[in-house]
Amino acid sequence: MSSEAALFAESDAEEGFKPYRALSKSAAVSLVLGILSIVSLVFPTALILPLLGLVFGVLALKAIFRYPAELTGLLVAVLGTLMSGVLFAGGTSYHIYDYLTELPPGYERVSFFALKSDSGKPDEPTARARELNGKRVFIKGYMYPDGQSARIKRFVLVPDLGTCCFGGQPKLTHMIEVTLDGPSGIDYSMRKRKLAGTLKVDESLKQVDGLGGVYYQLVADYAK
Repeated sequence: MSSEAALFAESDAEEGFKPYRALSKSAAVSLVLGILSIVSLVFPTALILPLLGLVFGVLALKAIFRYPAELTGLLVAVLGTLMSGVLFAGGTSYHIYDYLTELPPGYERVSFFALKSDSGKPDEPTARARELNGKRVFIKGYMYPDGQSARIKRFVLVPDLGTCCFGGQPKLTHMIEVTLDGPSGIDYSMRKRKLAGTLKVDESLKQVDGLGGVYYQLVADYAK
């Protein structure tokens, strides 16, 4: 080291200067993902957020311990890793428990995949749907927005939020007209609904206001 560099180093040390350390980007990403992971308690598909947050947190911790003179952000990485880990474990456990206990007694679990026509085939009831005609089924989906907001007793159920809010006119086999069998209705919500009742499959279209019509109808005695 030259005498000039040594002089500057001694001067920096005397004045208390510390070498610059950059905040670990992986630590920051982990913390952000950990905060966003709260939504994974509502939407199972959002469990990818805490999983990614956990991965970024572990990578950040490894990098910080390996390069302590160049990187900072240990507390950020620890918080991001802990939040992500807790929410991933908690969210996964909650959704598994919910799935195992959500089916009301006496109903058969059915998904929209069994009702939707295959790509390239006529948009009409599937063979599986015809088998379910008159059966008591349990199905989950989203309320198609039609202007109603409270105490709704009749609405159209669709399989996903894209179809519900951004996909325009849903396909005919992507819709179920739901009629609630009871004195009170439900309020409109963008969250996934759980419904159970008797499924009716028509061979001809039943007209529905604002839509092309439906083949499927559900008289529901359970809604959540």
